[in-house]
Amino acid sequence: MTAHTATPRILTCDDPRFPFSLLAIPDCPPALWFRGDLDAFAQPAVAIVGSRAATAVALETAVRLAEDLAARGITVVSGLARGVDSAAHRGALRAGGRTIAVLGSGPDYIYPREHTALAAEIAATGLVLSEYEPGTLPIPFHFPRRNRLISGLSRAVVVIEASEKSGSLITATCALEQGRDVMAVPGNVLSGRNRGGHALIRDGAKIVETGDDIVEELGLAPVGGRGAEAGATRTGSAGSADPVLRAMEAGQPYDVDALASLSGLDGVRLLPRLLDLELQGSIRRAPGGRFIRSI
Repeated sequence: MTAHTATPRILTCDDPRFPFSLLAIPDCPPALWFRGDLDAFAQPAVAIVGSRAATAVALETAVRLAEDLAARGITVVSGLARGVDSAAHRGALRAGGRTIAVLGSGPDYIYPREHTALAAEIAATGLVLSEYEPGTLPIPFHFPRRNRLISGLSRAVVVIEASEKSGSLITATCALEQGRDVMAVPGNVLSGRNRGGHALIRDGAKIVETGDDIVEELGLAPVGGRGAEAGATRTGSAGSADPVLRAMEAGQPYDVDALASLSGLDGVRLLPRLLDLELQGSIRRAPGGRFIRSI
């Protein structure tokens, strides 16, 4: 455990830059402490989590999936832990992409201490953040609690090499409660290291082998690529058919509760739709966690 020299900043939940993906979860934190670039919130995000004592295969898989996602303009979210988490962060950085590390301590304490340099590299282009104020120690209770933020920031949670008692399953449970997709990488059936992940698959989790599997399941197109342009065109031509856009008058701000009532979509379905529409330029965020139709 070691303190980091950069001064953390605070982002309150009433700030328009606060990630609205967290605003809809039942226990949204009143504020986030962060180091780095808030533009990391502007891209769709996928969490990659897994074993701390990961095998070489699991580490390689985490790096490859994170590289694939980051190369498509998708932010990779994880917990800066040893094993799969740190491999996912490094994979995103290696591809020149953004990654978000969610801590179970204050933002000025990096745990484990050997990840201090990694945290600094993450903050250079992405974010190191925490709901805990500076000076907070990484006590055990904080880590399962922070997992709801890892899933809450993400469109989906991908689990790599999780045993039956893995903390990654807590993140997966949070994801399901928040209406996020849960995916899992299948692994060796003999070692017992993958029993938790295989249980998720039996319960309906999408099997993931490549970044393409994740992107296809979520219906995401490469940011700034031809697929994204095509998606924007489709949205523009069919805007009147979208229940959220149909419920909004141009120039009028709406909060999430109002949009849920007007569109008929519950929170777990509305939130991903708002993110898609924002990424496509159809809506924009306004102060106070509200949204305005742009087209």
